[in-house]
Amino acid sequence: MIAITHVPSPAMEHGQRTHIGRAPIDFDRAVRQHQEYCRLLRHGGAEVRTLDIYRDLPDCAFIEDTALVLDELALLASMGVDSRRAEVAGIESELRKYREVKRIPLPALIEGGDVLRVGRTLLVGLSCRTDAAGIRALEAVVRPLGYKVVAIPVQGCLHFKTACTALDDRTLLVNPAWVDCGLLKGFRLIQVPEDEPWAANVLRMGPVVGVPAQHVRTAEMVAQLGFAVQSTDLSEFAKAEAGITCLSLLVN
Repeated sequence: MIAITHVPSPAMEHGQRTHIGRAPIDFDRAVRQHQEYCRLLRHGGAEVRTLDIYRDLPDCAFIEDTALVLDELALLASMGVDSRRAEVAGIESELRKYREVKRIPLPALIEGGDVLRVGRTLLVGLSCRTDAAGIRALEAVVRPLGYKVVAIPVQGCLHFKTACTALDDRTLLVNPAWVDCGLLKGFRLIQVPEDEPWAANVLRMGPVVGVPAQHVRTAEMVAQLGFAVQSTDLSEFAKAEAGITCLSLLVN
């Protein structure tokens, strides 16, 4: 497994915010946390490739949003805000080392943080960053490859994967306040504690599940389900409305 990451920007404090207020970010601490995150990826079996091409763009570290990587191809996102669209070009050249690359063009909007792959199903958030046209464009590319696309409205959070990620191909960790669990039929649903609403975003790396360190109760719950849990501190990135999946693109 290859994990593509990007160094944090010194301007991260000035990036996009949607559902949280602004708070000061300790950049030096963010750099250290990113280094620990890369160590977590290696512990999960990944070969980490860290880019440094868009350091001047505040949200450059949140590389997950720029693309969707499937077994057959990589699909470049059509970012939901103008300030992030410049990030995609450099990611394209990196992804071409591993996959055929296609693109979803504007005006359709879709971001990688809204797309959760579970087996041959893609659960896609209808959010402030991904619209119905983006979902239709995605479906036109992946349906001939045998993928099923399910649109899931998102409310109260930035991306679908803020509210729901997979522990395995049948088990989803979910915050029911932000997505309608009734639309997730056929899956085993594990609800995060109400006092850890951001904890549904975890990183699945084979048998290892990465959990942000501040989500203690969720980490204990996931461990009790039999998963190997590894925690890492991402407090500075949480101030930028980011979760643990946001900081990497995984290429299996």
